[in-house]
Amino acid sequence: MLDFITEKISCWEKLQNEKKPIYIYGMGDGAIKIMTVFKKYGIKTKGFFASDDFVRGHSFQGFKVLKLSEVEEMEDDFAVVLAFAAGYEELVNRIKEISRKHTLCVPDVPVIGTGLFTYEYCKEHSEQLEEVYDMLADELSRKTFASIINFKISGDIRYLEDITVSKIDIYRSIIKPNLNEHYVDLGAYNGDTIEELLEITRNRYVRIYGLEPDRKNFRKLSRYIGERENIEIFNSAAWCKDTELPFAAKSGRQSTLAAMSENMIDARSVDSILNGREATLIKMDVEGAEREALWGAGKTISRYSPRLMVALYHRNEDIFELPLLIKKLNQKYKFYVRHQLYIPAWETNLYAVPK
Repeated sequence: MLDFITEKISCWEKLQNEKKPIYIYGMGDGAIKIMTVFKKYGIKTKGFFASDDFVRGHSFQGFKVLKLSEVEEMEDDFAVVLAFAAGYEELVNRIKEISRKHTLCVPDVPVIGTGLFTYEYCKEHSEQLEEVYDMLADELSRKTFASIINFKISGDIRYLEDITVSKIDIYRSIIKPNLNEHYVDLGAYNGDTIEELLEITRNRYVRIYGLEPDRKNFRKLSRYIGERENIEIFNSAAWCKDTELPFAAKSGRQSTLAAMSENMIDARSVDSILNGREATLIKMDVEGAEREALWGAGKTISRYSPRLMVALYHRNEDIFELPLLIKKLNQKYKFYVRHQLYIPAWETNLYAVPK
């Protein structure tokens, strides 16, 4: 069982036993989540640092934020814990350079929800993980699935290096957009993923539907859409039914549903929006609401078998729960997993295409 999982010791346990001083690279929400886990495990932090060009003499969590060069002058050697996400090549290369000089750990903390992704967690869900692994359609998917899990346990970025592929390769080899798409974009942001599709199809499509809950993002989306025909956009969250939900607007990609927010927004289901009409391609990147969005598209998925592009990285359980839910909704899919350039394992997505 779980033969594809080779990492048994979590990065948190490794940090417990780390003899070198531990510095956290980065600030903000990610660092606060990591500090919370540090407290639980009794892991001591020596300080915080940022890239030299970002340090302005400020402090964080009671520590003066240092430059990397200052830490390197102070310490003969030290361990680095990354506390932010990197999604472009220059920054990823900077992180890799640090890993060549110092011990680097990139802890996995869920974007949404609680709990830690450890080997013990995998054992608790071994049947689901084994079922997903066995139903993946190609060797790269199985390798990616295994590497992502081993990364999430260990925090070792080497697991990400040889599984990273480009988005255009995914479009060309798996999704294969055509000129007759009925495209549903859940989490349309500012129109960037609609633009990707239109670039590939040379602005040919039948109909496009876009949902974006954040008001500022929606204004950007509206400006991008402009006078294009046969595109409907909704200032709404994707959900399992039509309702209202509390929402925390962050004016970026990470705007999310939040139970404690007093700000209410409209939420729509795909089945309600389409009202029986066809979808050929559905993309879901809805900050942890993918499960509910899939249920809300259940009739469409069952009837039309649209190709699906679904984020797998917001919640710990997404990596097994979402593929199994799609399989439950429709048995006629082949499943692929791909990881695009990102540290930690964000931009790990599931692609489901009809057999």
